Amino acid sequence: MSDSAANEFLWYIPNQAEPGHRGDDVVTGHNTLDTLTGHALALERHGWGGALLGTGWGRPDTFTVAAALAARTTTFQPLVAVRPGYWRPANFASAAATLDHLSGGRLLINIVSGQDNLAAYGDSEGDQTHRYARTREFIQLVRRLWTEENVTFSGDHFQVTGSTVVPRLARPPRLYFGGASPAAERVSATEADVQLFWGEPLDGVAERIARLKDLGAALGREHAPLEFGLRITTLVRDTSDQAWADAEAKVAGMAKGIGTTPQDQARRTAVGQQRLLDLTARGEVLDDNLYTTPGKFGGGGAGTTWLVGSAKEVANSLRRYQDLGITHFILSDTPYLPEIRRQGDQLLPLLRD
Repeated sequence: MSDSAANEFLWYIPNQAEPGHRGDDVVTGHNTLDTLTGHALALERHGWGGALLGTGWGRPDTFTVAAALAARTTTFQPLVAVRPGYWRPANFASAAATLDHLSGGRLLINIVSGQDNLAAYGDSEGDQTHRYARTREFIQLVRRLWTEENVTFSGDHFQVTGSTVVPRLARPPRLYFGGASPAAERVSATEADVQLFWGEPLDGVAERIARLKDLGAALGREHAPLEFGLRITTLVRDTSDQAWADAEAKVAGMAKGIGTTPQDQARRTAVGQQRLLDLTARGEVLDDNLYTTPGKFGGGGAGTTWLVGSAKEVANSLRRYQDLGITHFILSDTPYLPEIRRQGDQLLPLLRD
């Protein structure tokens, strides 16, 4: 098992224009600064390292939200999701360096390459091969801008001449990356710091870790060894029976259209998403307590599969992912704020024991 001191435990803060994300019960002021700050402060108090802030056109800007939360917290690490199609590399590198400097080195970055509403923000790169080639260039150029002066770069997608980003960073932000297609895995194996997986069964994660390590070696990875993370819904209750009763009740609500979002539906053509949806053919419950049924009724991304059970049962399942080499965990359940407290107090101590 990985050294527990090296493990990272993050949550998810709903960065949404509309209330009710995945059944969250906060409606009034759901995305005000006070509400979001309350989540970030609760994360600090209950043992979490920080939280992922999701991105998408029509959602609040992740960098603005992250900057506001960093200013009101002391240890909270925002994992800011960004898209190369939204940002030019030099503009992004400058914004990230500034926020990382002002927050005392707390910034984490999640690079997202999946399709969004491209035309709405002036992007036209819908072809998967070109999107990931652009992402590779984006990461390569950003890394140089963070660590070198007077950078000149001429690629197929981006060009800069004599570019120097300030402030300079002694330790650039860690870059997280997802994606399950062959094109995505080639980028991750060579360029990312952390590969994020959604909630696949243990055998699928083990197979992907082995493939990514082999790819990195074959393609000549030049960075520190790739690390691995899991982004998944964890439904924790005092007893196993209560957890499953609540999980089934939530799924019944989803079957009636309650608690699903347009973002969940929009990503359903992605390779990684399809891998999750295909799990339902293997059974409703895989491994010990990986619940696949939410994917049948609109759960998308991290909401497609859930780990369900008591804190001890869910901790045991997460330890099995640790045994495979997972060291970064991004967990969540709704309603978000009460679950920050419950899982921080009941689940995290078991994972750190």
